[in-house]
Amino acid sequence: MTTKNLQPIKQRYGIVGNSDGLNRALDIALQIAPTDLSVLIEGENGVGKEALPRIIHDNSTRKHQKYFAINCGAIPEGTIDSELFGHEKGAFTSAIGEHEGYFAVADGGTLFLDEVGELPLSTQVRLLRVLETGEYIRVGSNQVRKTNVRIIAATNVKMQKAISQGRFREDLYYRLASVPITVPPLRERGADILLLFRKFAADMAEKYRLDPIYLSDDAKELIGLYKWPGNIRQLKNLTEQLSILSPDREISADMLRQHGVTDDSMNGGGLVLARDVNAQASQHLYENEREMLLKQLFTLSNEIKELKEIVQQTHHSAHTAMESPSPLQYVTYEPASKSIPVAPQPEVRRMSAPTFDDIETAEAYVEEAPRSIREQTEQSIVDALRRNNFNRKRAAQELGISERTIYRKIKEMGI
Repeated sequence: MTTKNLQPIKQRYGIVGNSDGLNRALDIALQIAPTDLSVLIEGENGVGKEALPRIIHDNSTRKHQKYFAINCGAIPEGTIDSELFGHEKGAFTSAIGEHEGYFAVADGGTLFLDEVGELPLSTQVRLLRVLETGEYIRVGSNQVRKTNVRIIAATNVKMQKAISQGRFREDLYYRLASVPITVPPLRERGADILLLFRKFAADMAEKYRLDPIYLSDDAKELIGLYKWPGNIRQLKNLTEQLSILSPDREISADMLRQHGVTDDSMNGGGLVLARDVNAQASQHLYENEREMLLKQLFTLSNEIKELKEIVQQTHHSAHTAMESPSPLQYVTYEPASKSIPVAPQPEVRRMSAPTFDDIETAEAYVEEAPRSIREQTEQSIVDALRRNNFNRKRAAQELGISERTIYRKIKEMGI
């Protein structure tokens, strides 16, 4: 179907854009609308998947029958079977009467199951039976009922990944996806981004009697480089904010940056999300703690090794002195005192501070620790706090860890 033929559909349902991916999705929807095949619509959150089921229903032979849109992710797991298939009186505690589920109410019409990837596995089994045979059983009943409902499903879940993880049945996926439709994300729709911006700006201007906002040349360039993780929904929210809050009607690139719009082509083509920042912070915290423990482990191993050398050398010297005492080891005899054997003291060797890669070497040195690593760590923290008049920030800097880490250690130690 040509772009010209799709234009009436776009106008009727308020769809803006002319990208190839969008036109292909609309074309498939219109071609399969007259059939009774089940449809699975895939796409990220906020791309506008909810418009396609309505288009399919309105252009099908069921257009005069009922249409229900159900968000499967918003229904609690304990009641979703009852909502979809109905229940008998007394089936569970709050079942004070019979209930007709959506499959009974929508008989002859269309059911749009949004977020179908969130369905529990037990509900997936029931849904598979409806798709295969048109039969279902109410909760708490043993009577088989029939329904003639067309199923259109949508999801933002990567279905192949969900199947490999055991969260979604493979046989149900292929029953739902008799005809798959993929709605492209906003970042792949090119010039559609500017068209949508103008549309949302015009809607706000008309609704609140404002002068419409418009983009400067540098803002147009920036808005095309941004990856739009929230897709159309994010663009609409941004346009509404700027329409109300901006004192100027011309929107510059700097104004967009103040609202989080960035040039994502400069950072590898993707956003640095908050969870990534948190993950990096947690990793940094972990490495600081590990480094501190590593230093304590090396210090402890050095002390043990030095202590063993002192004991061995002292024992060897004492044994040698008993067998053949050397004159150099005695003080010259004086009548008022007796000579006292003095064992030579070994030179104490100090090792340099460990590096982060010395963990295996450190563990090899440690045979018997007079104190646990935890005690050694706590003592180091206490000593650092005392040297810095119990200033946590300076003590943390001295130990090479974060202030948050030393605060947590202090709390665990009960100081």
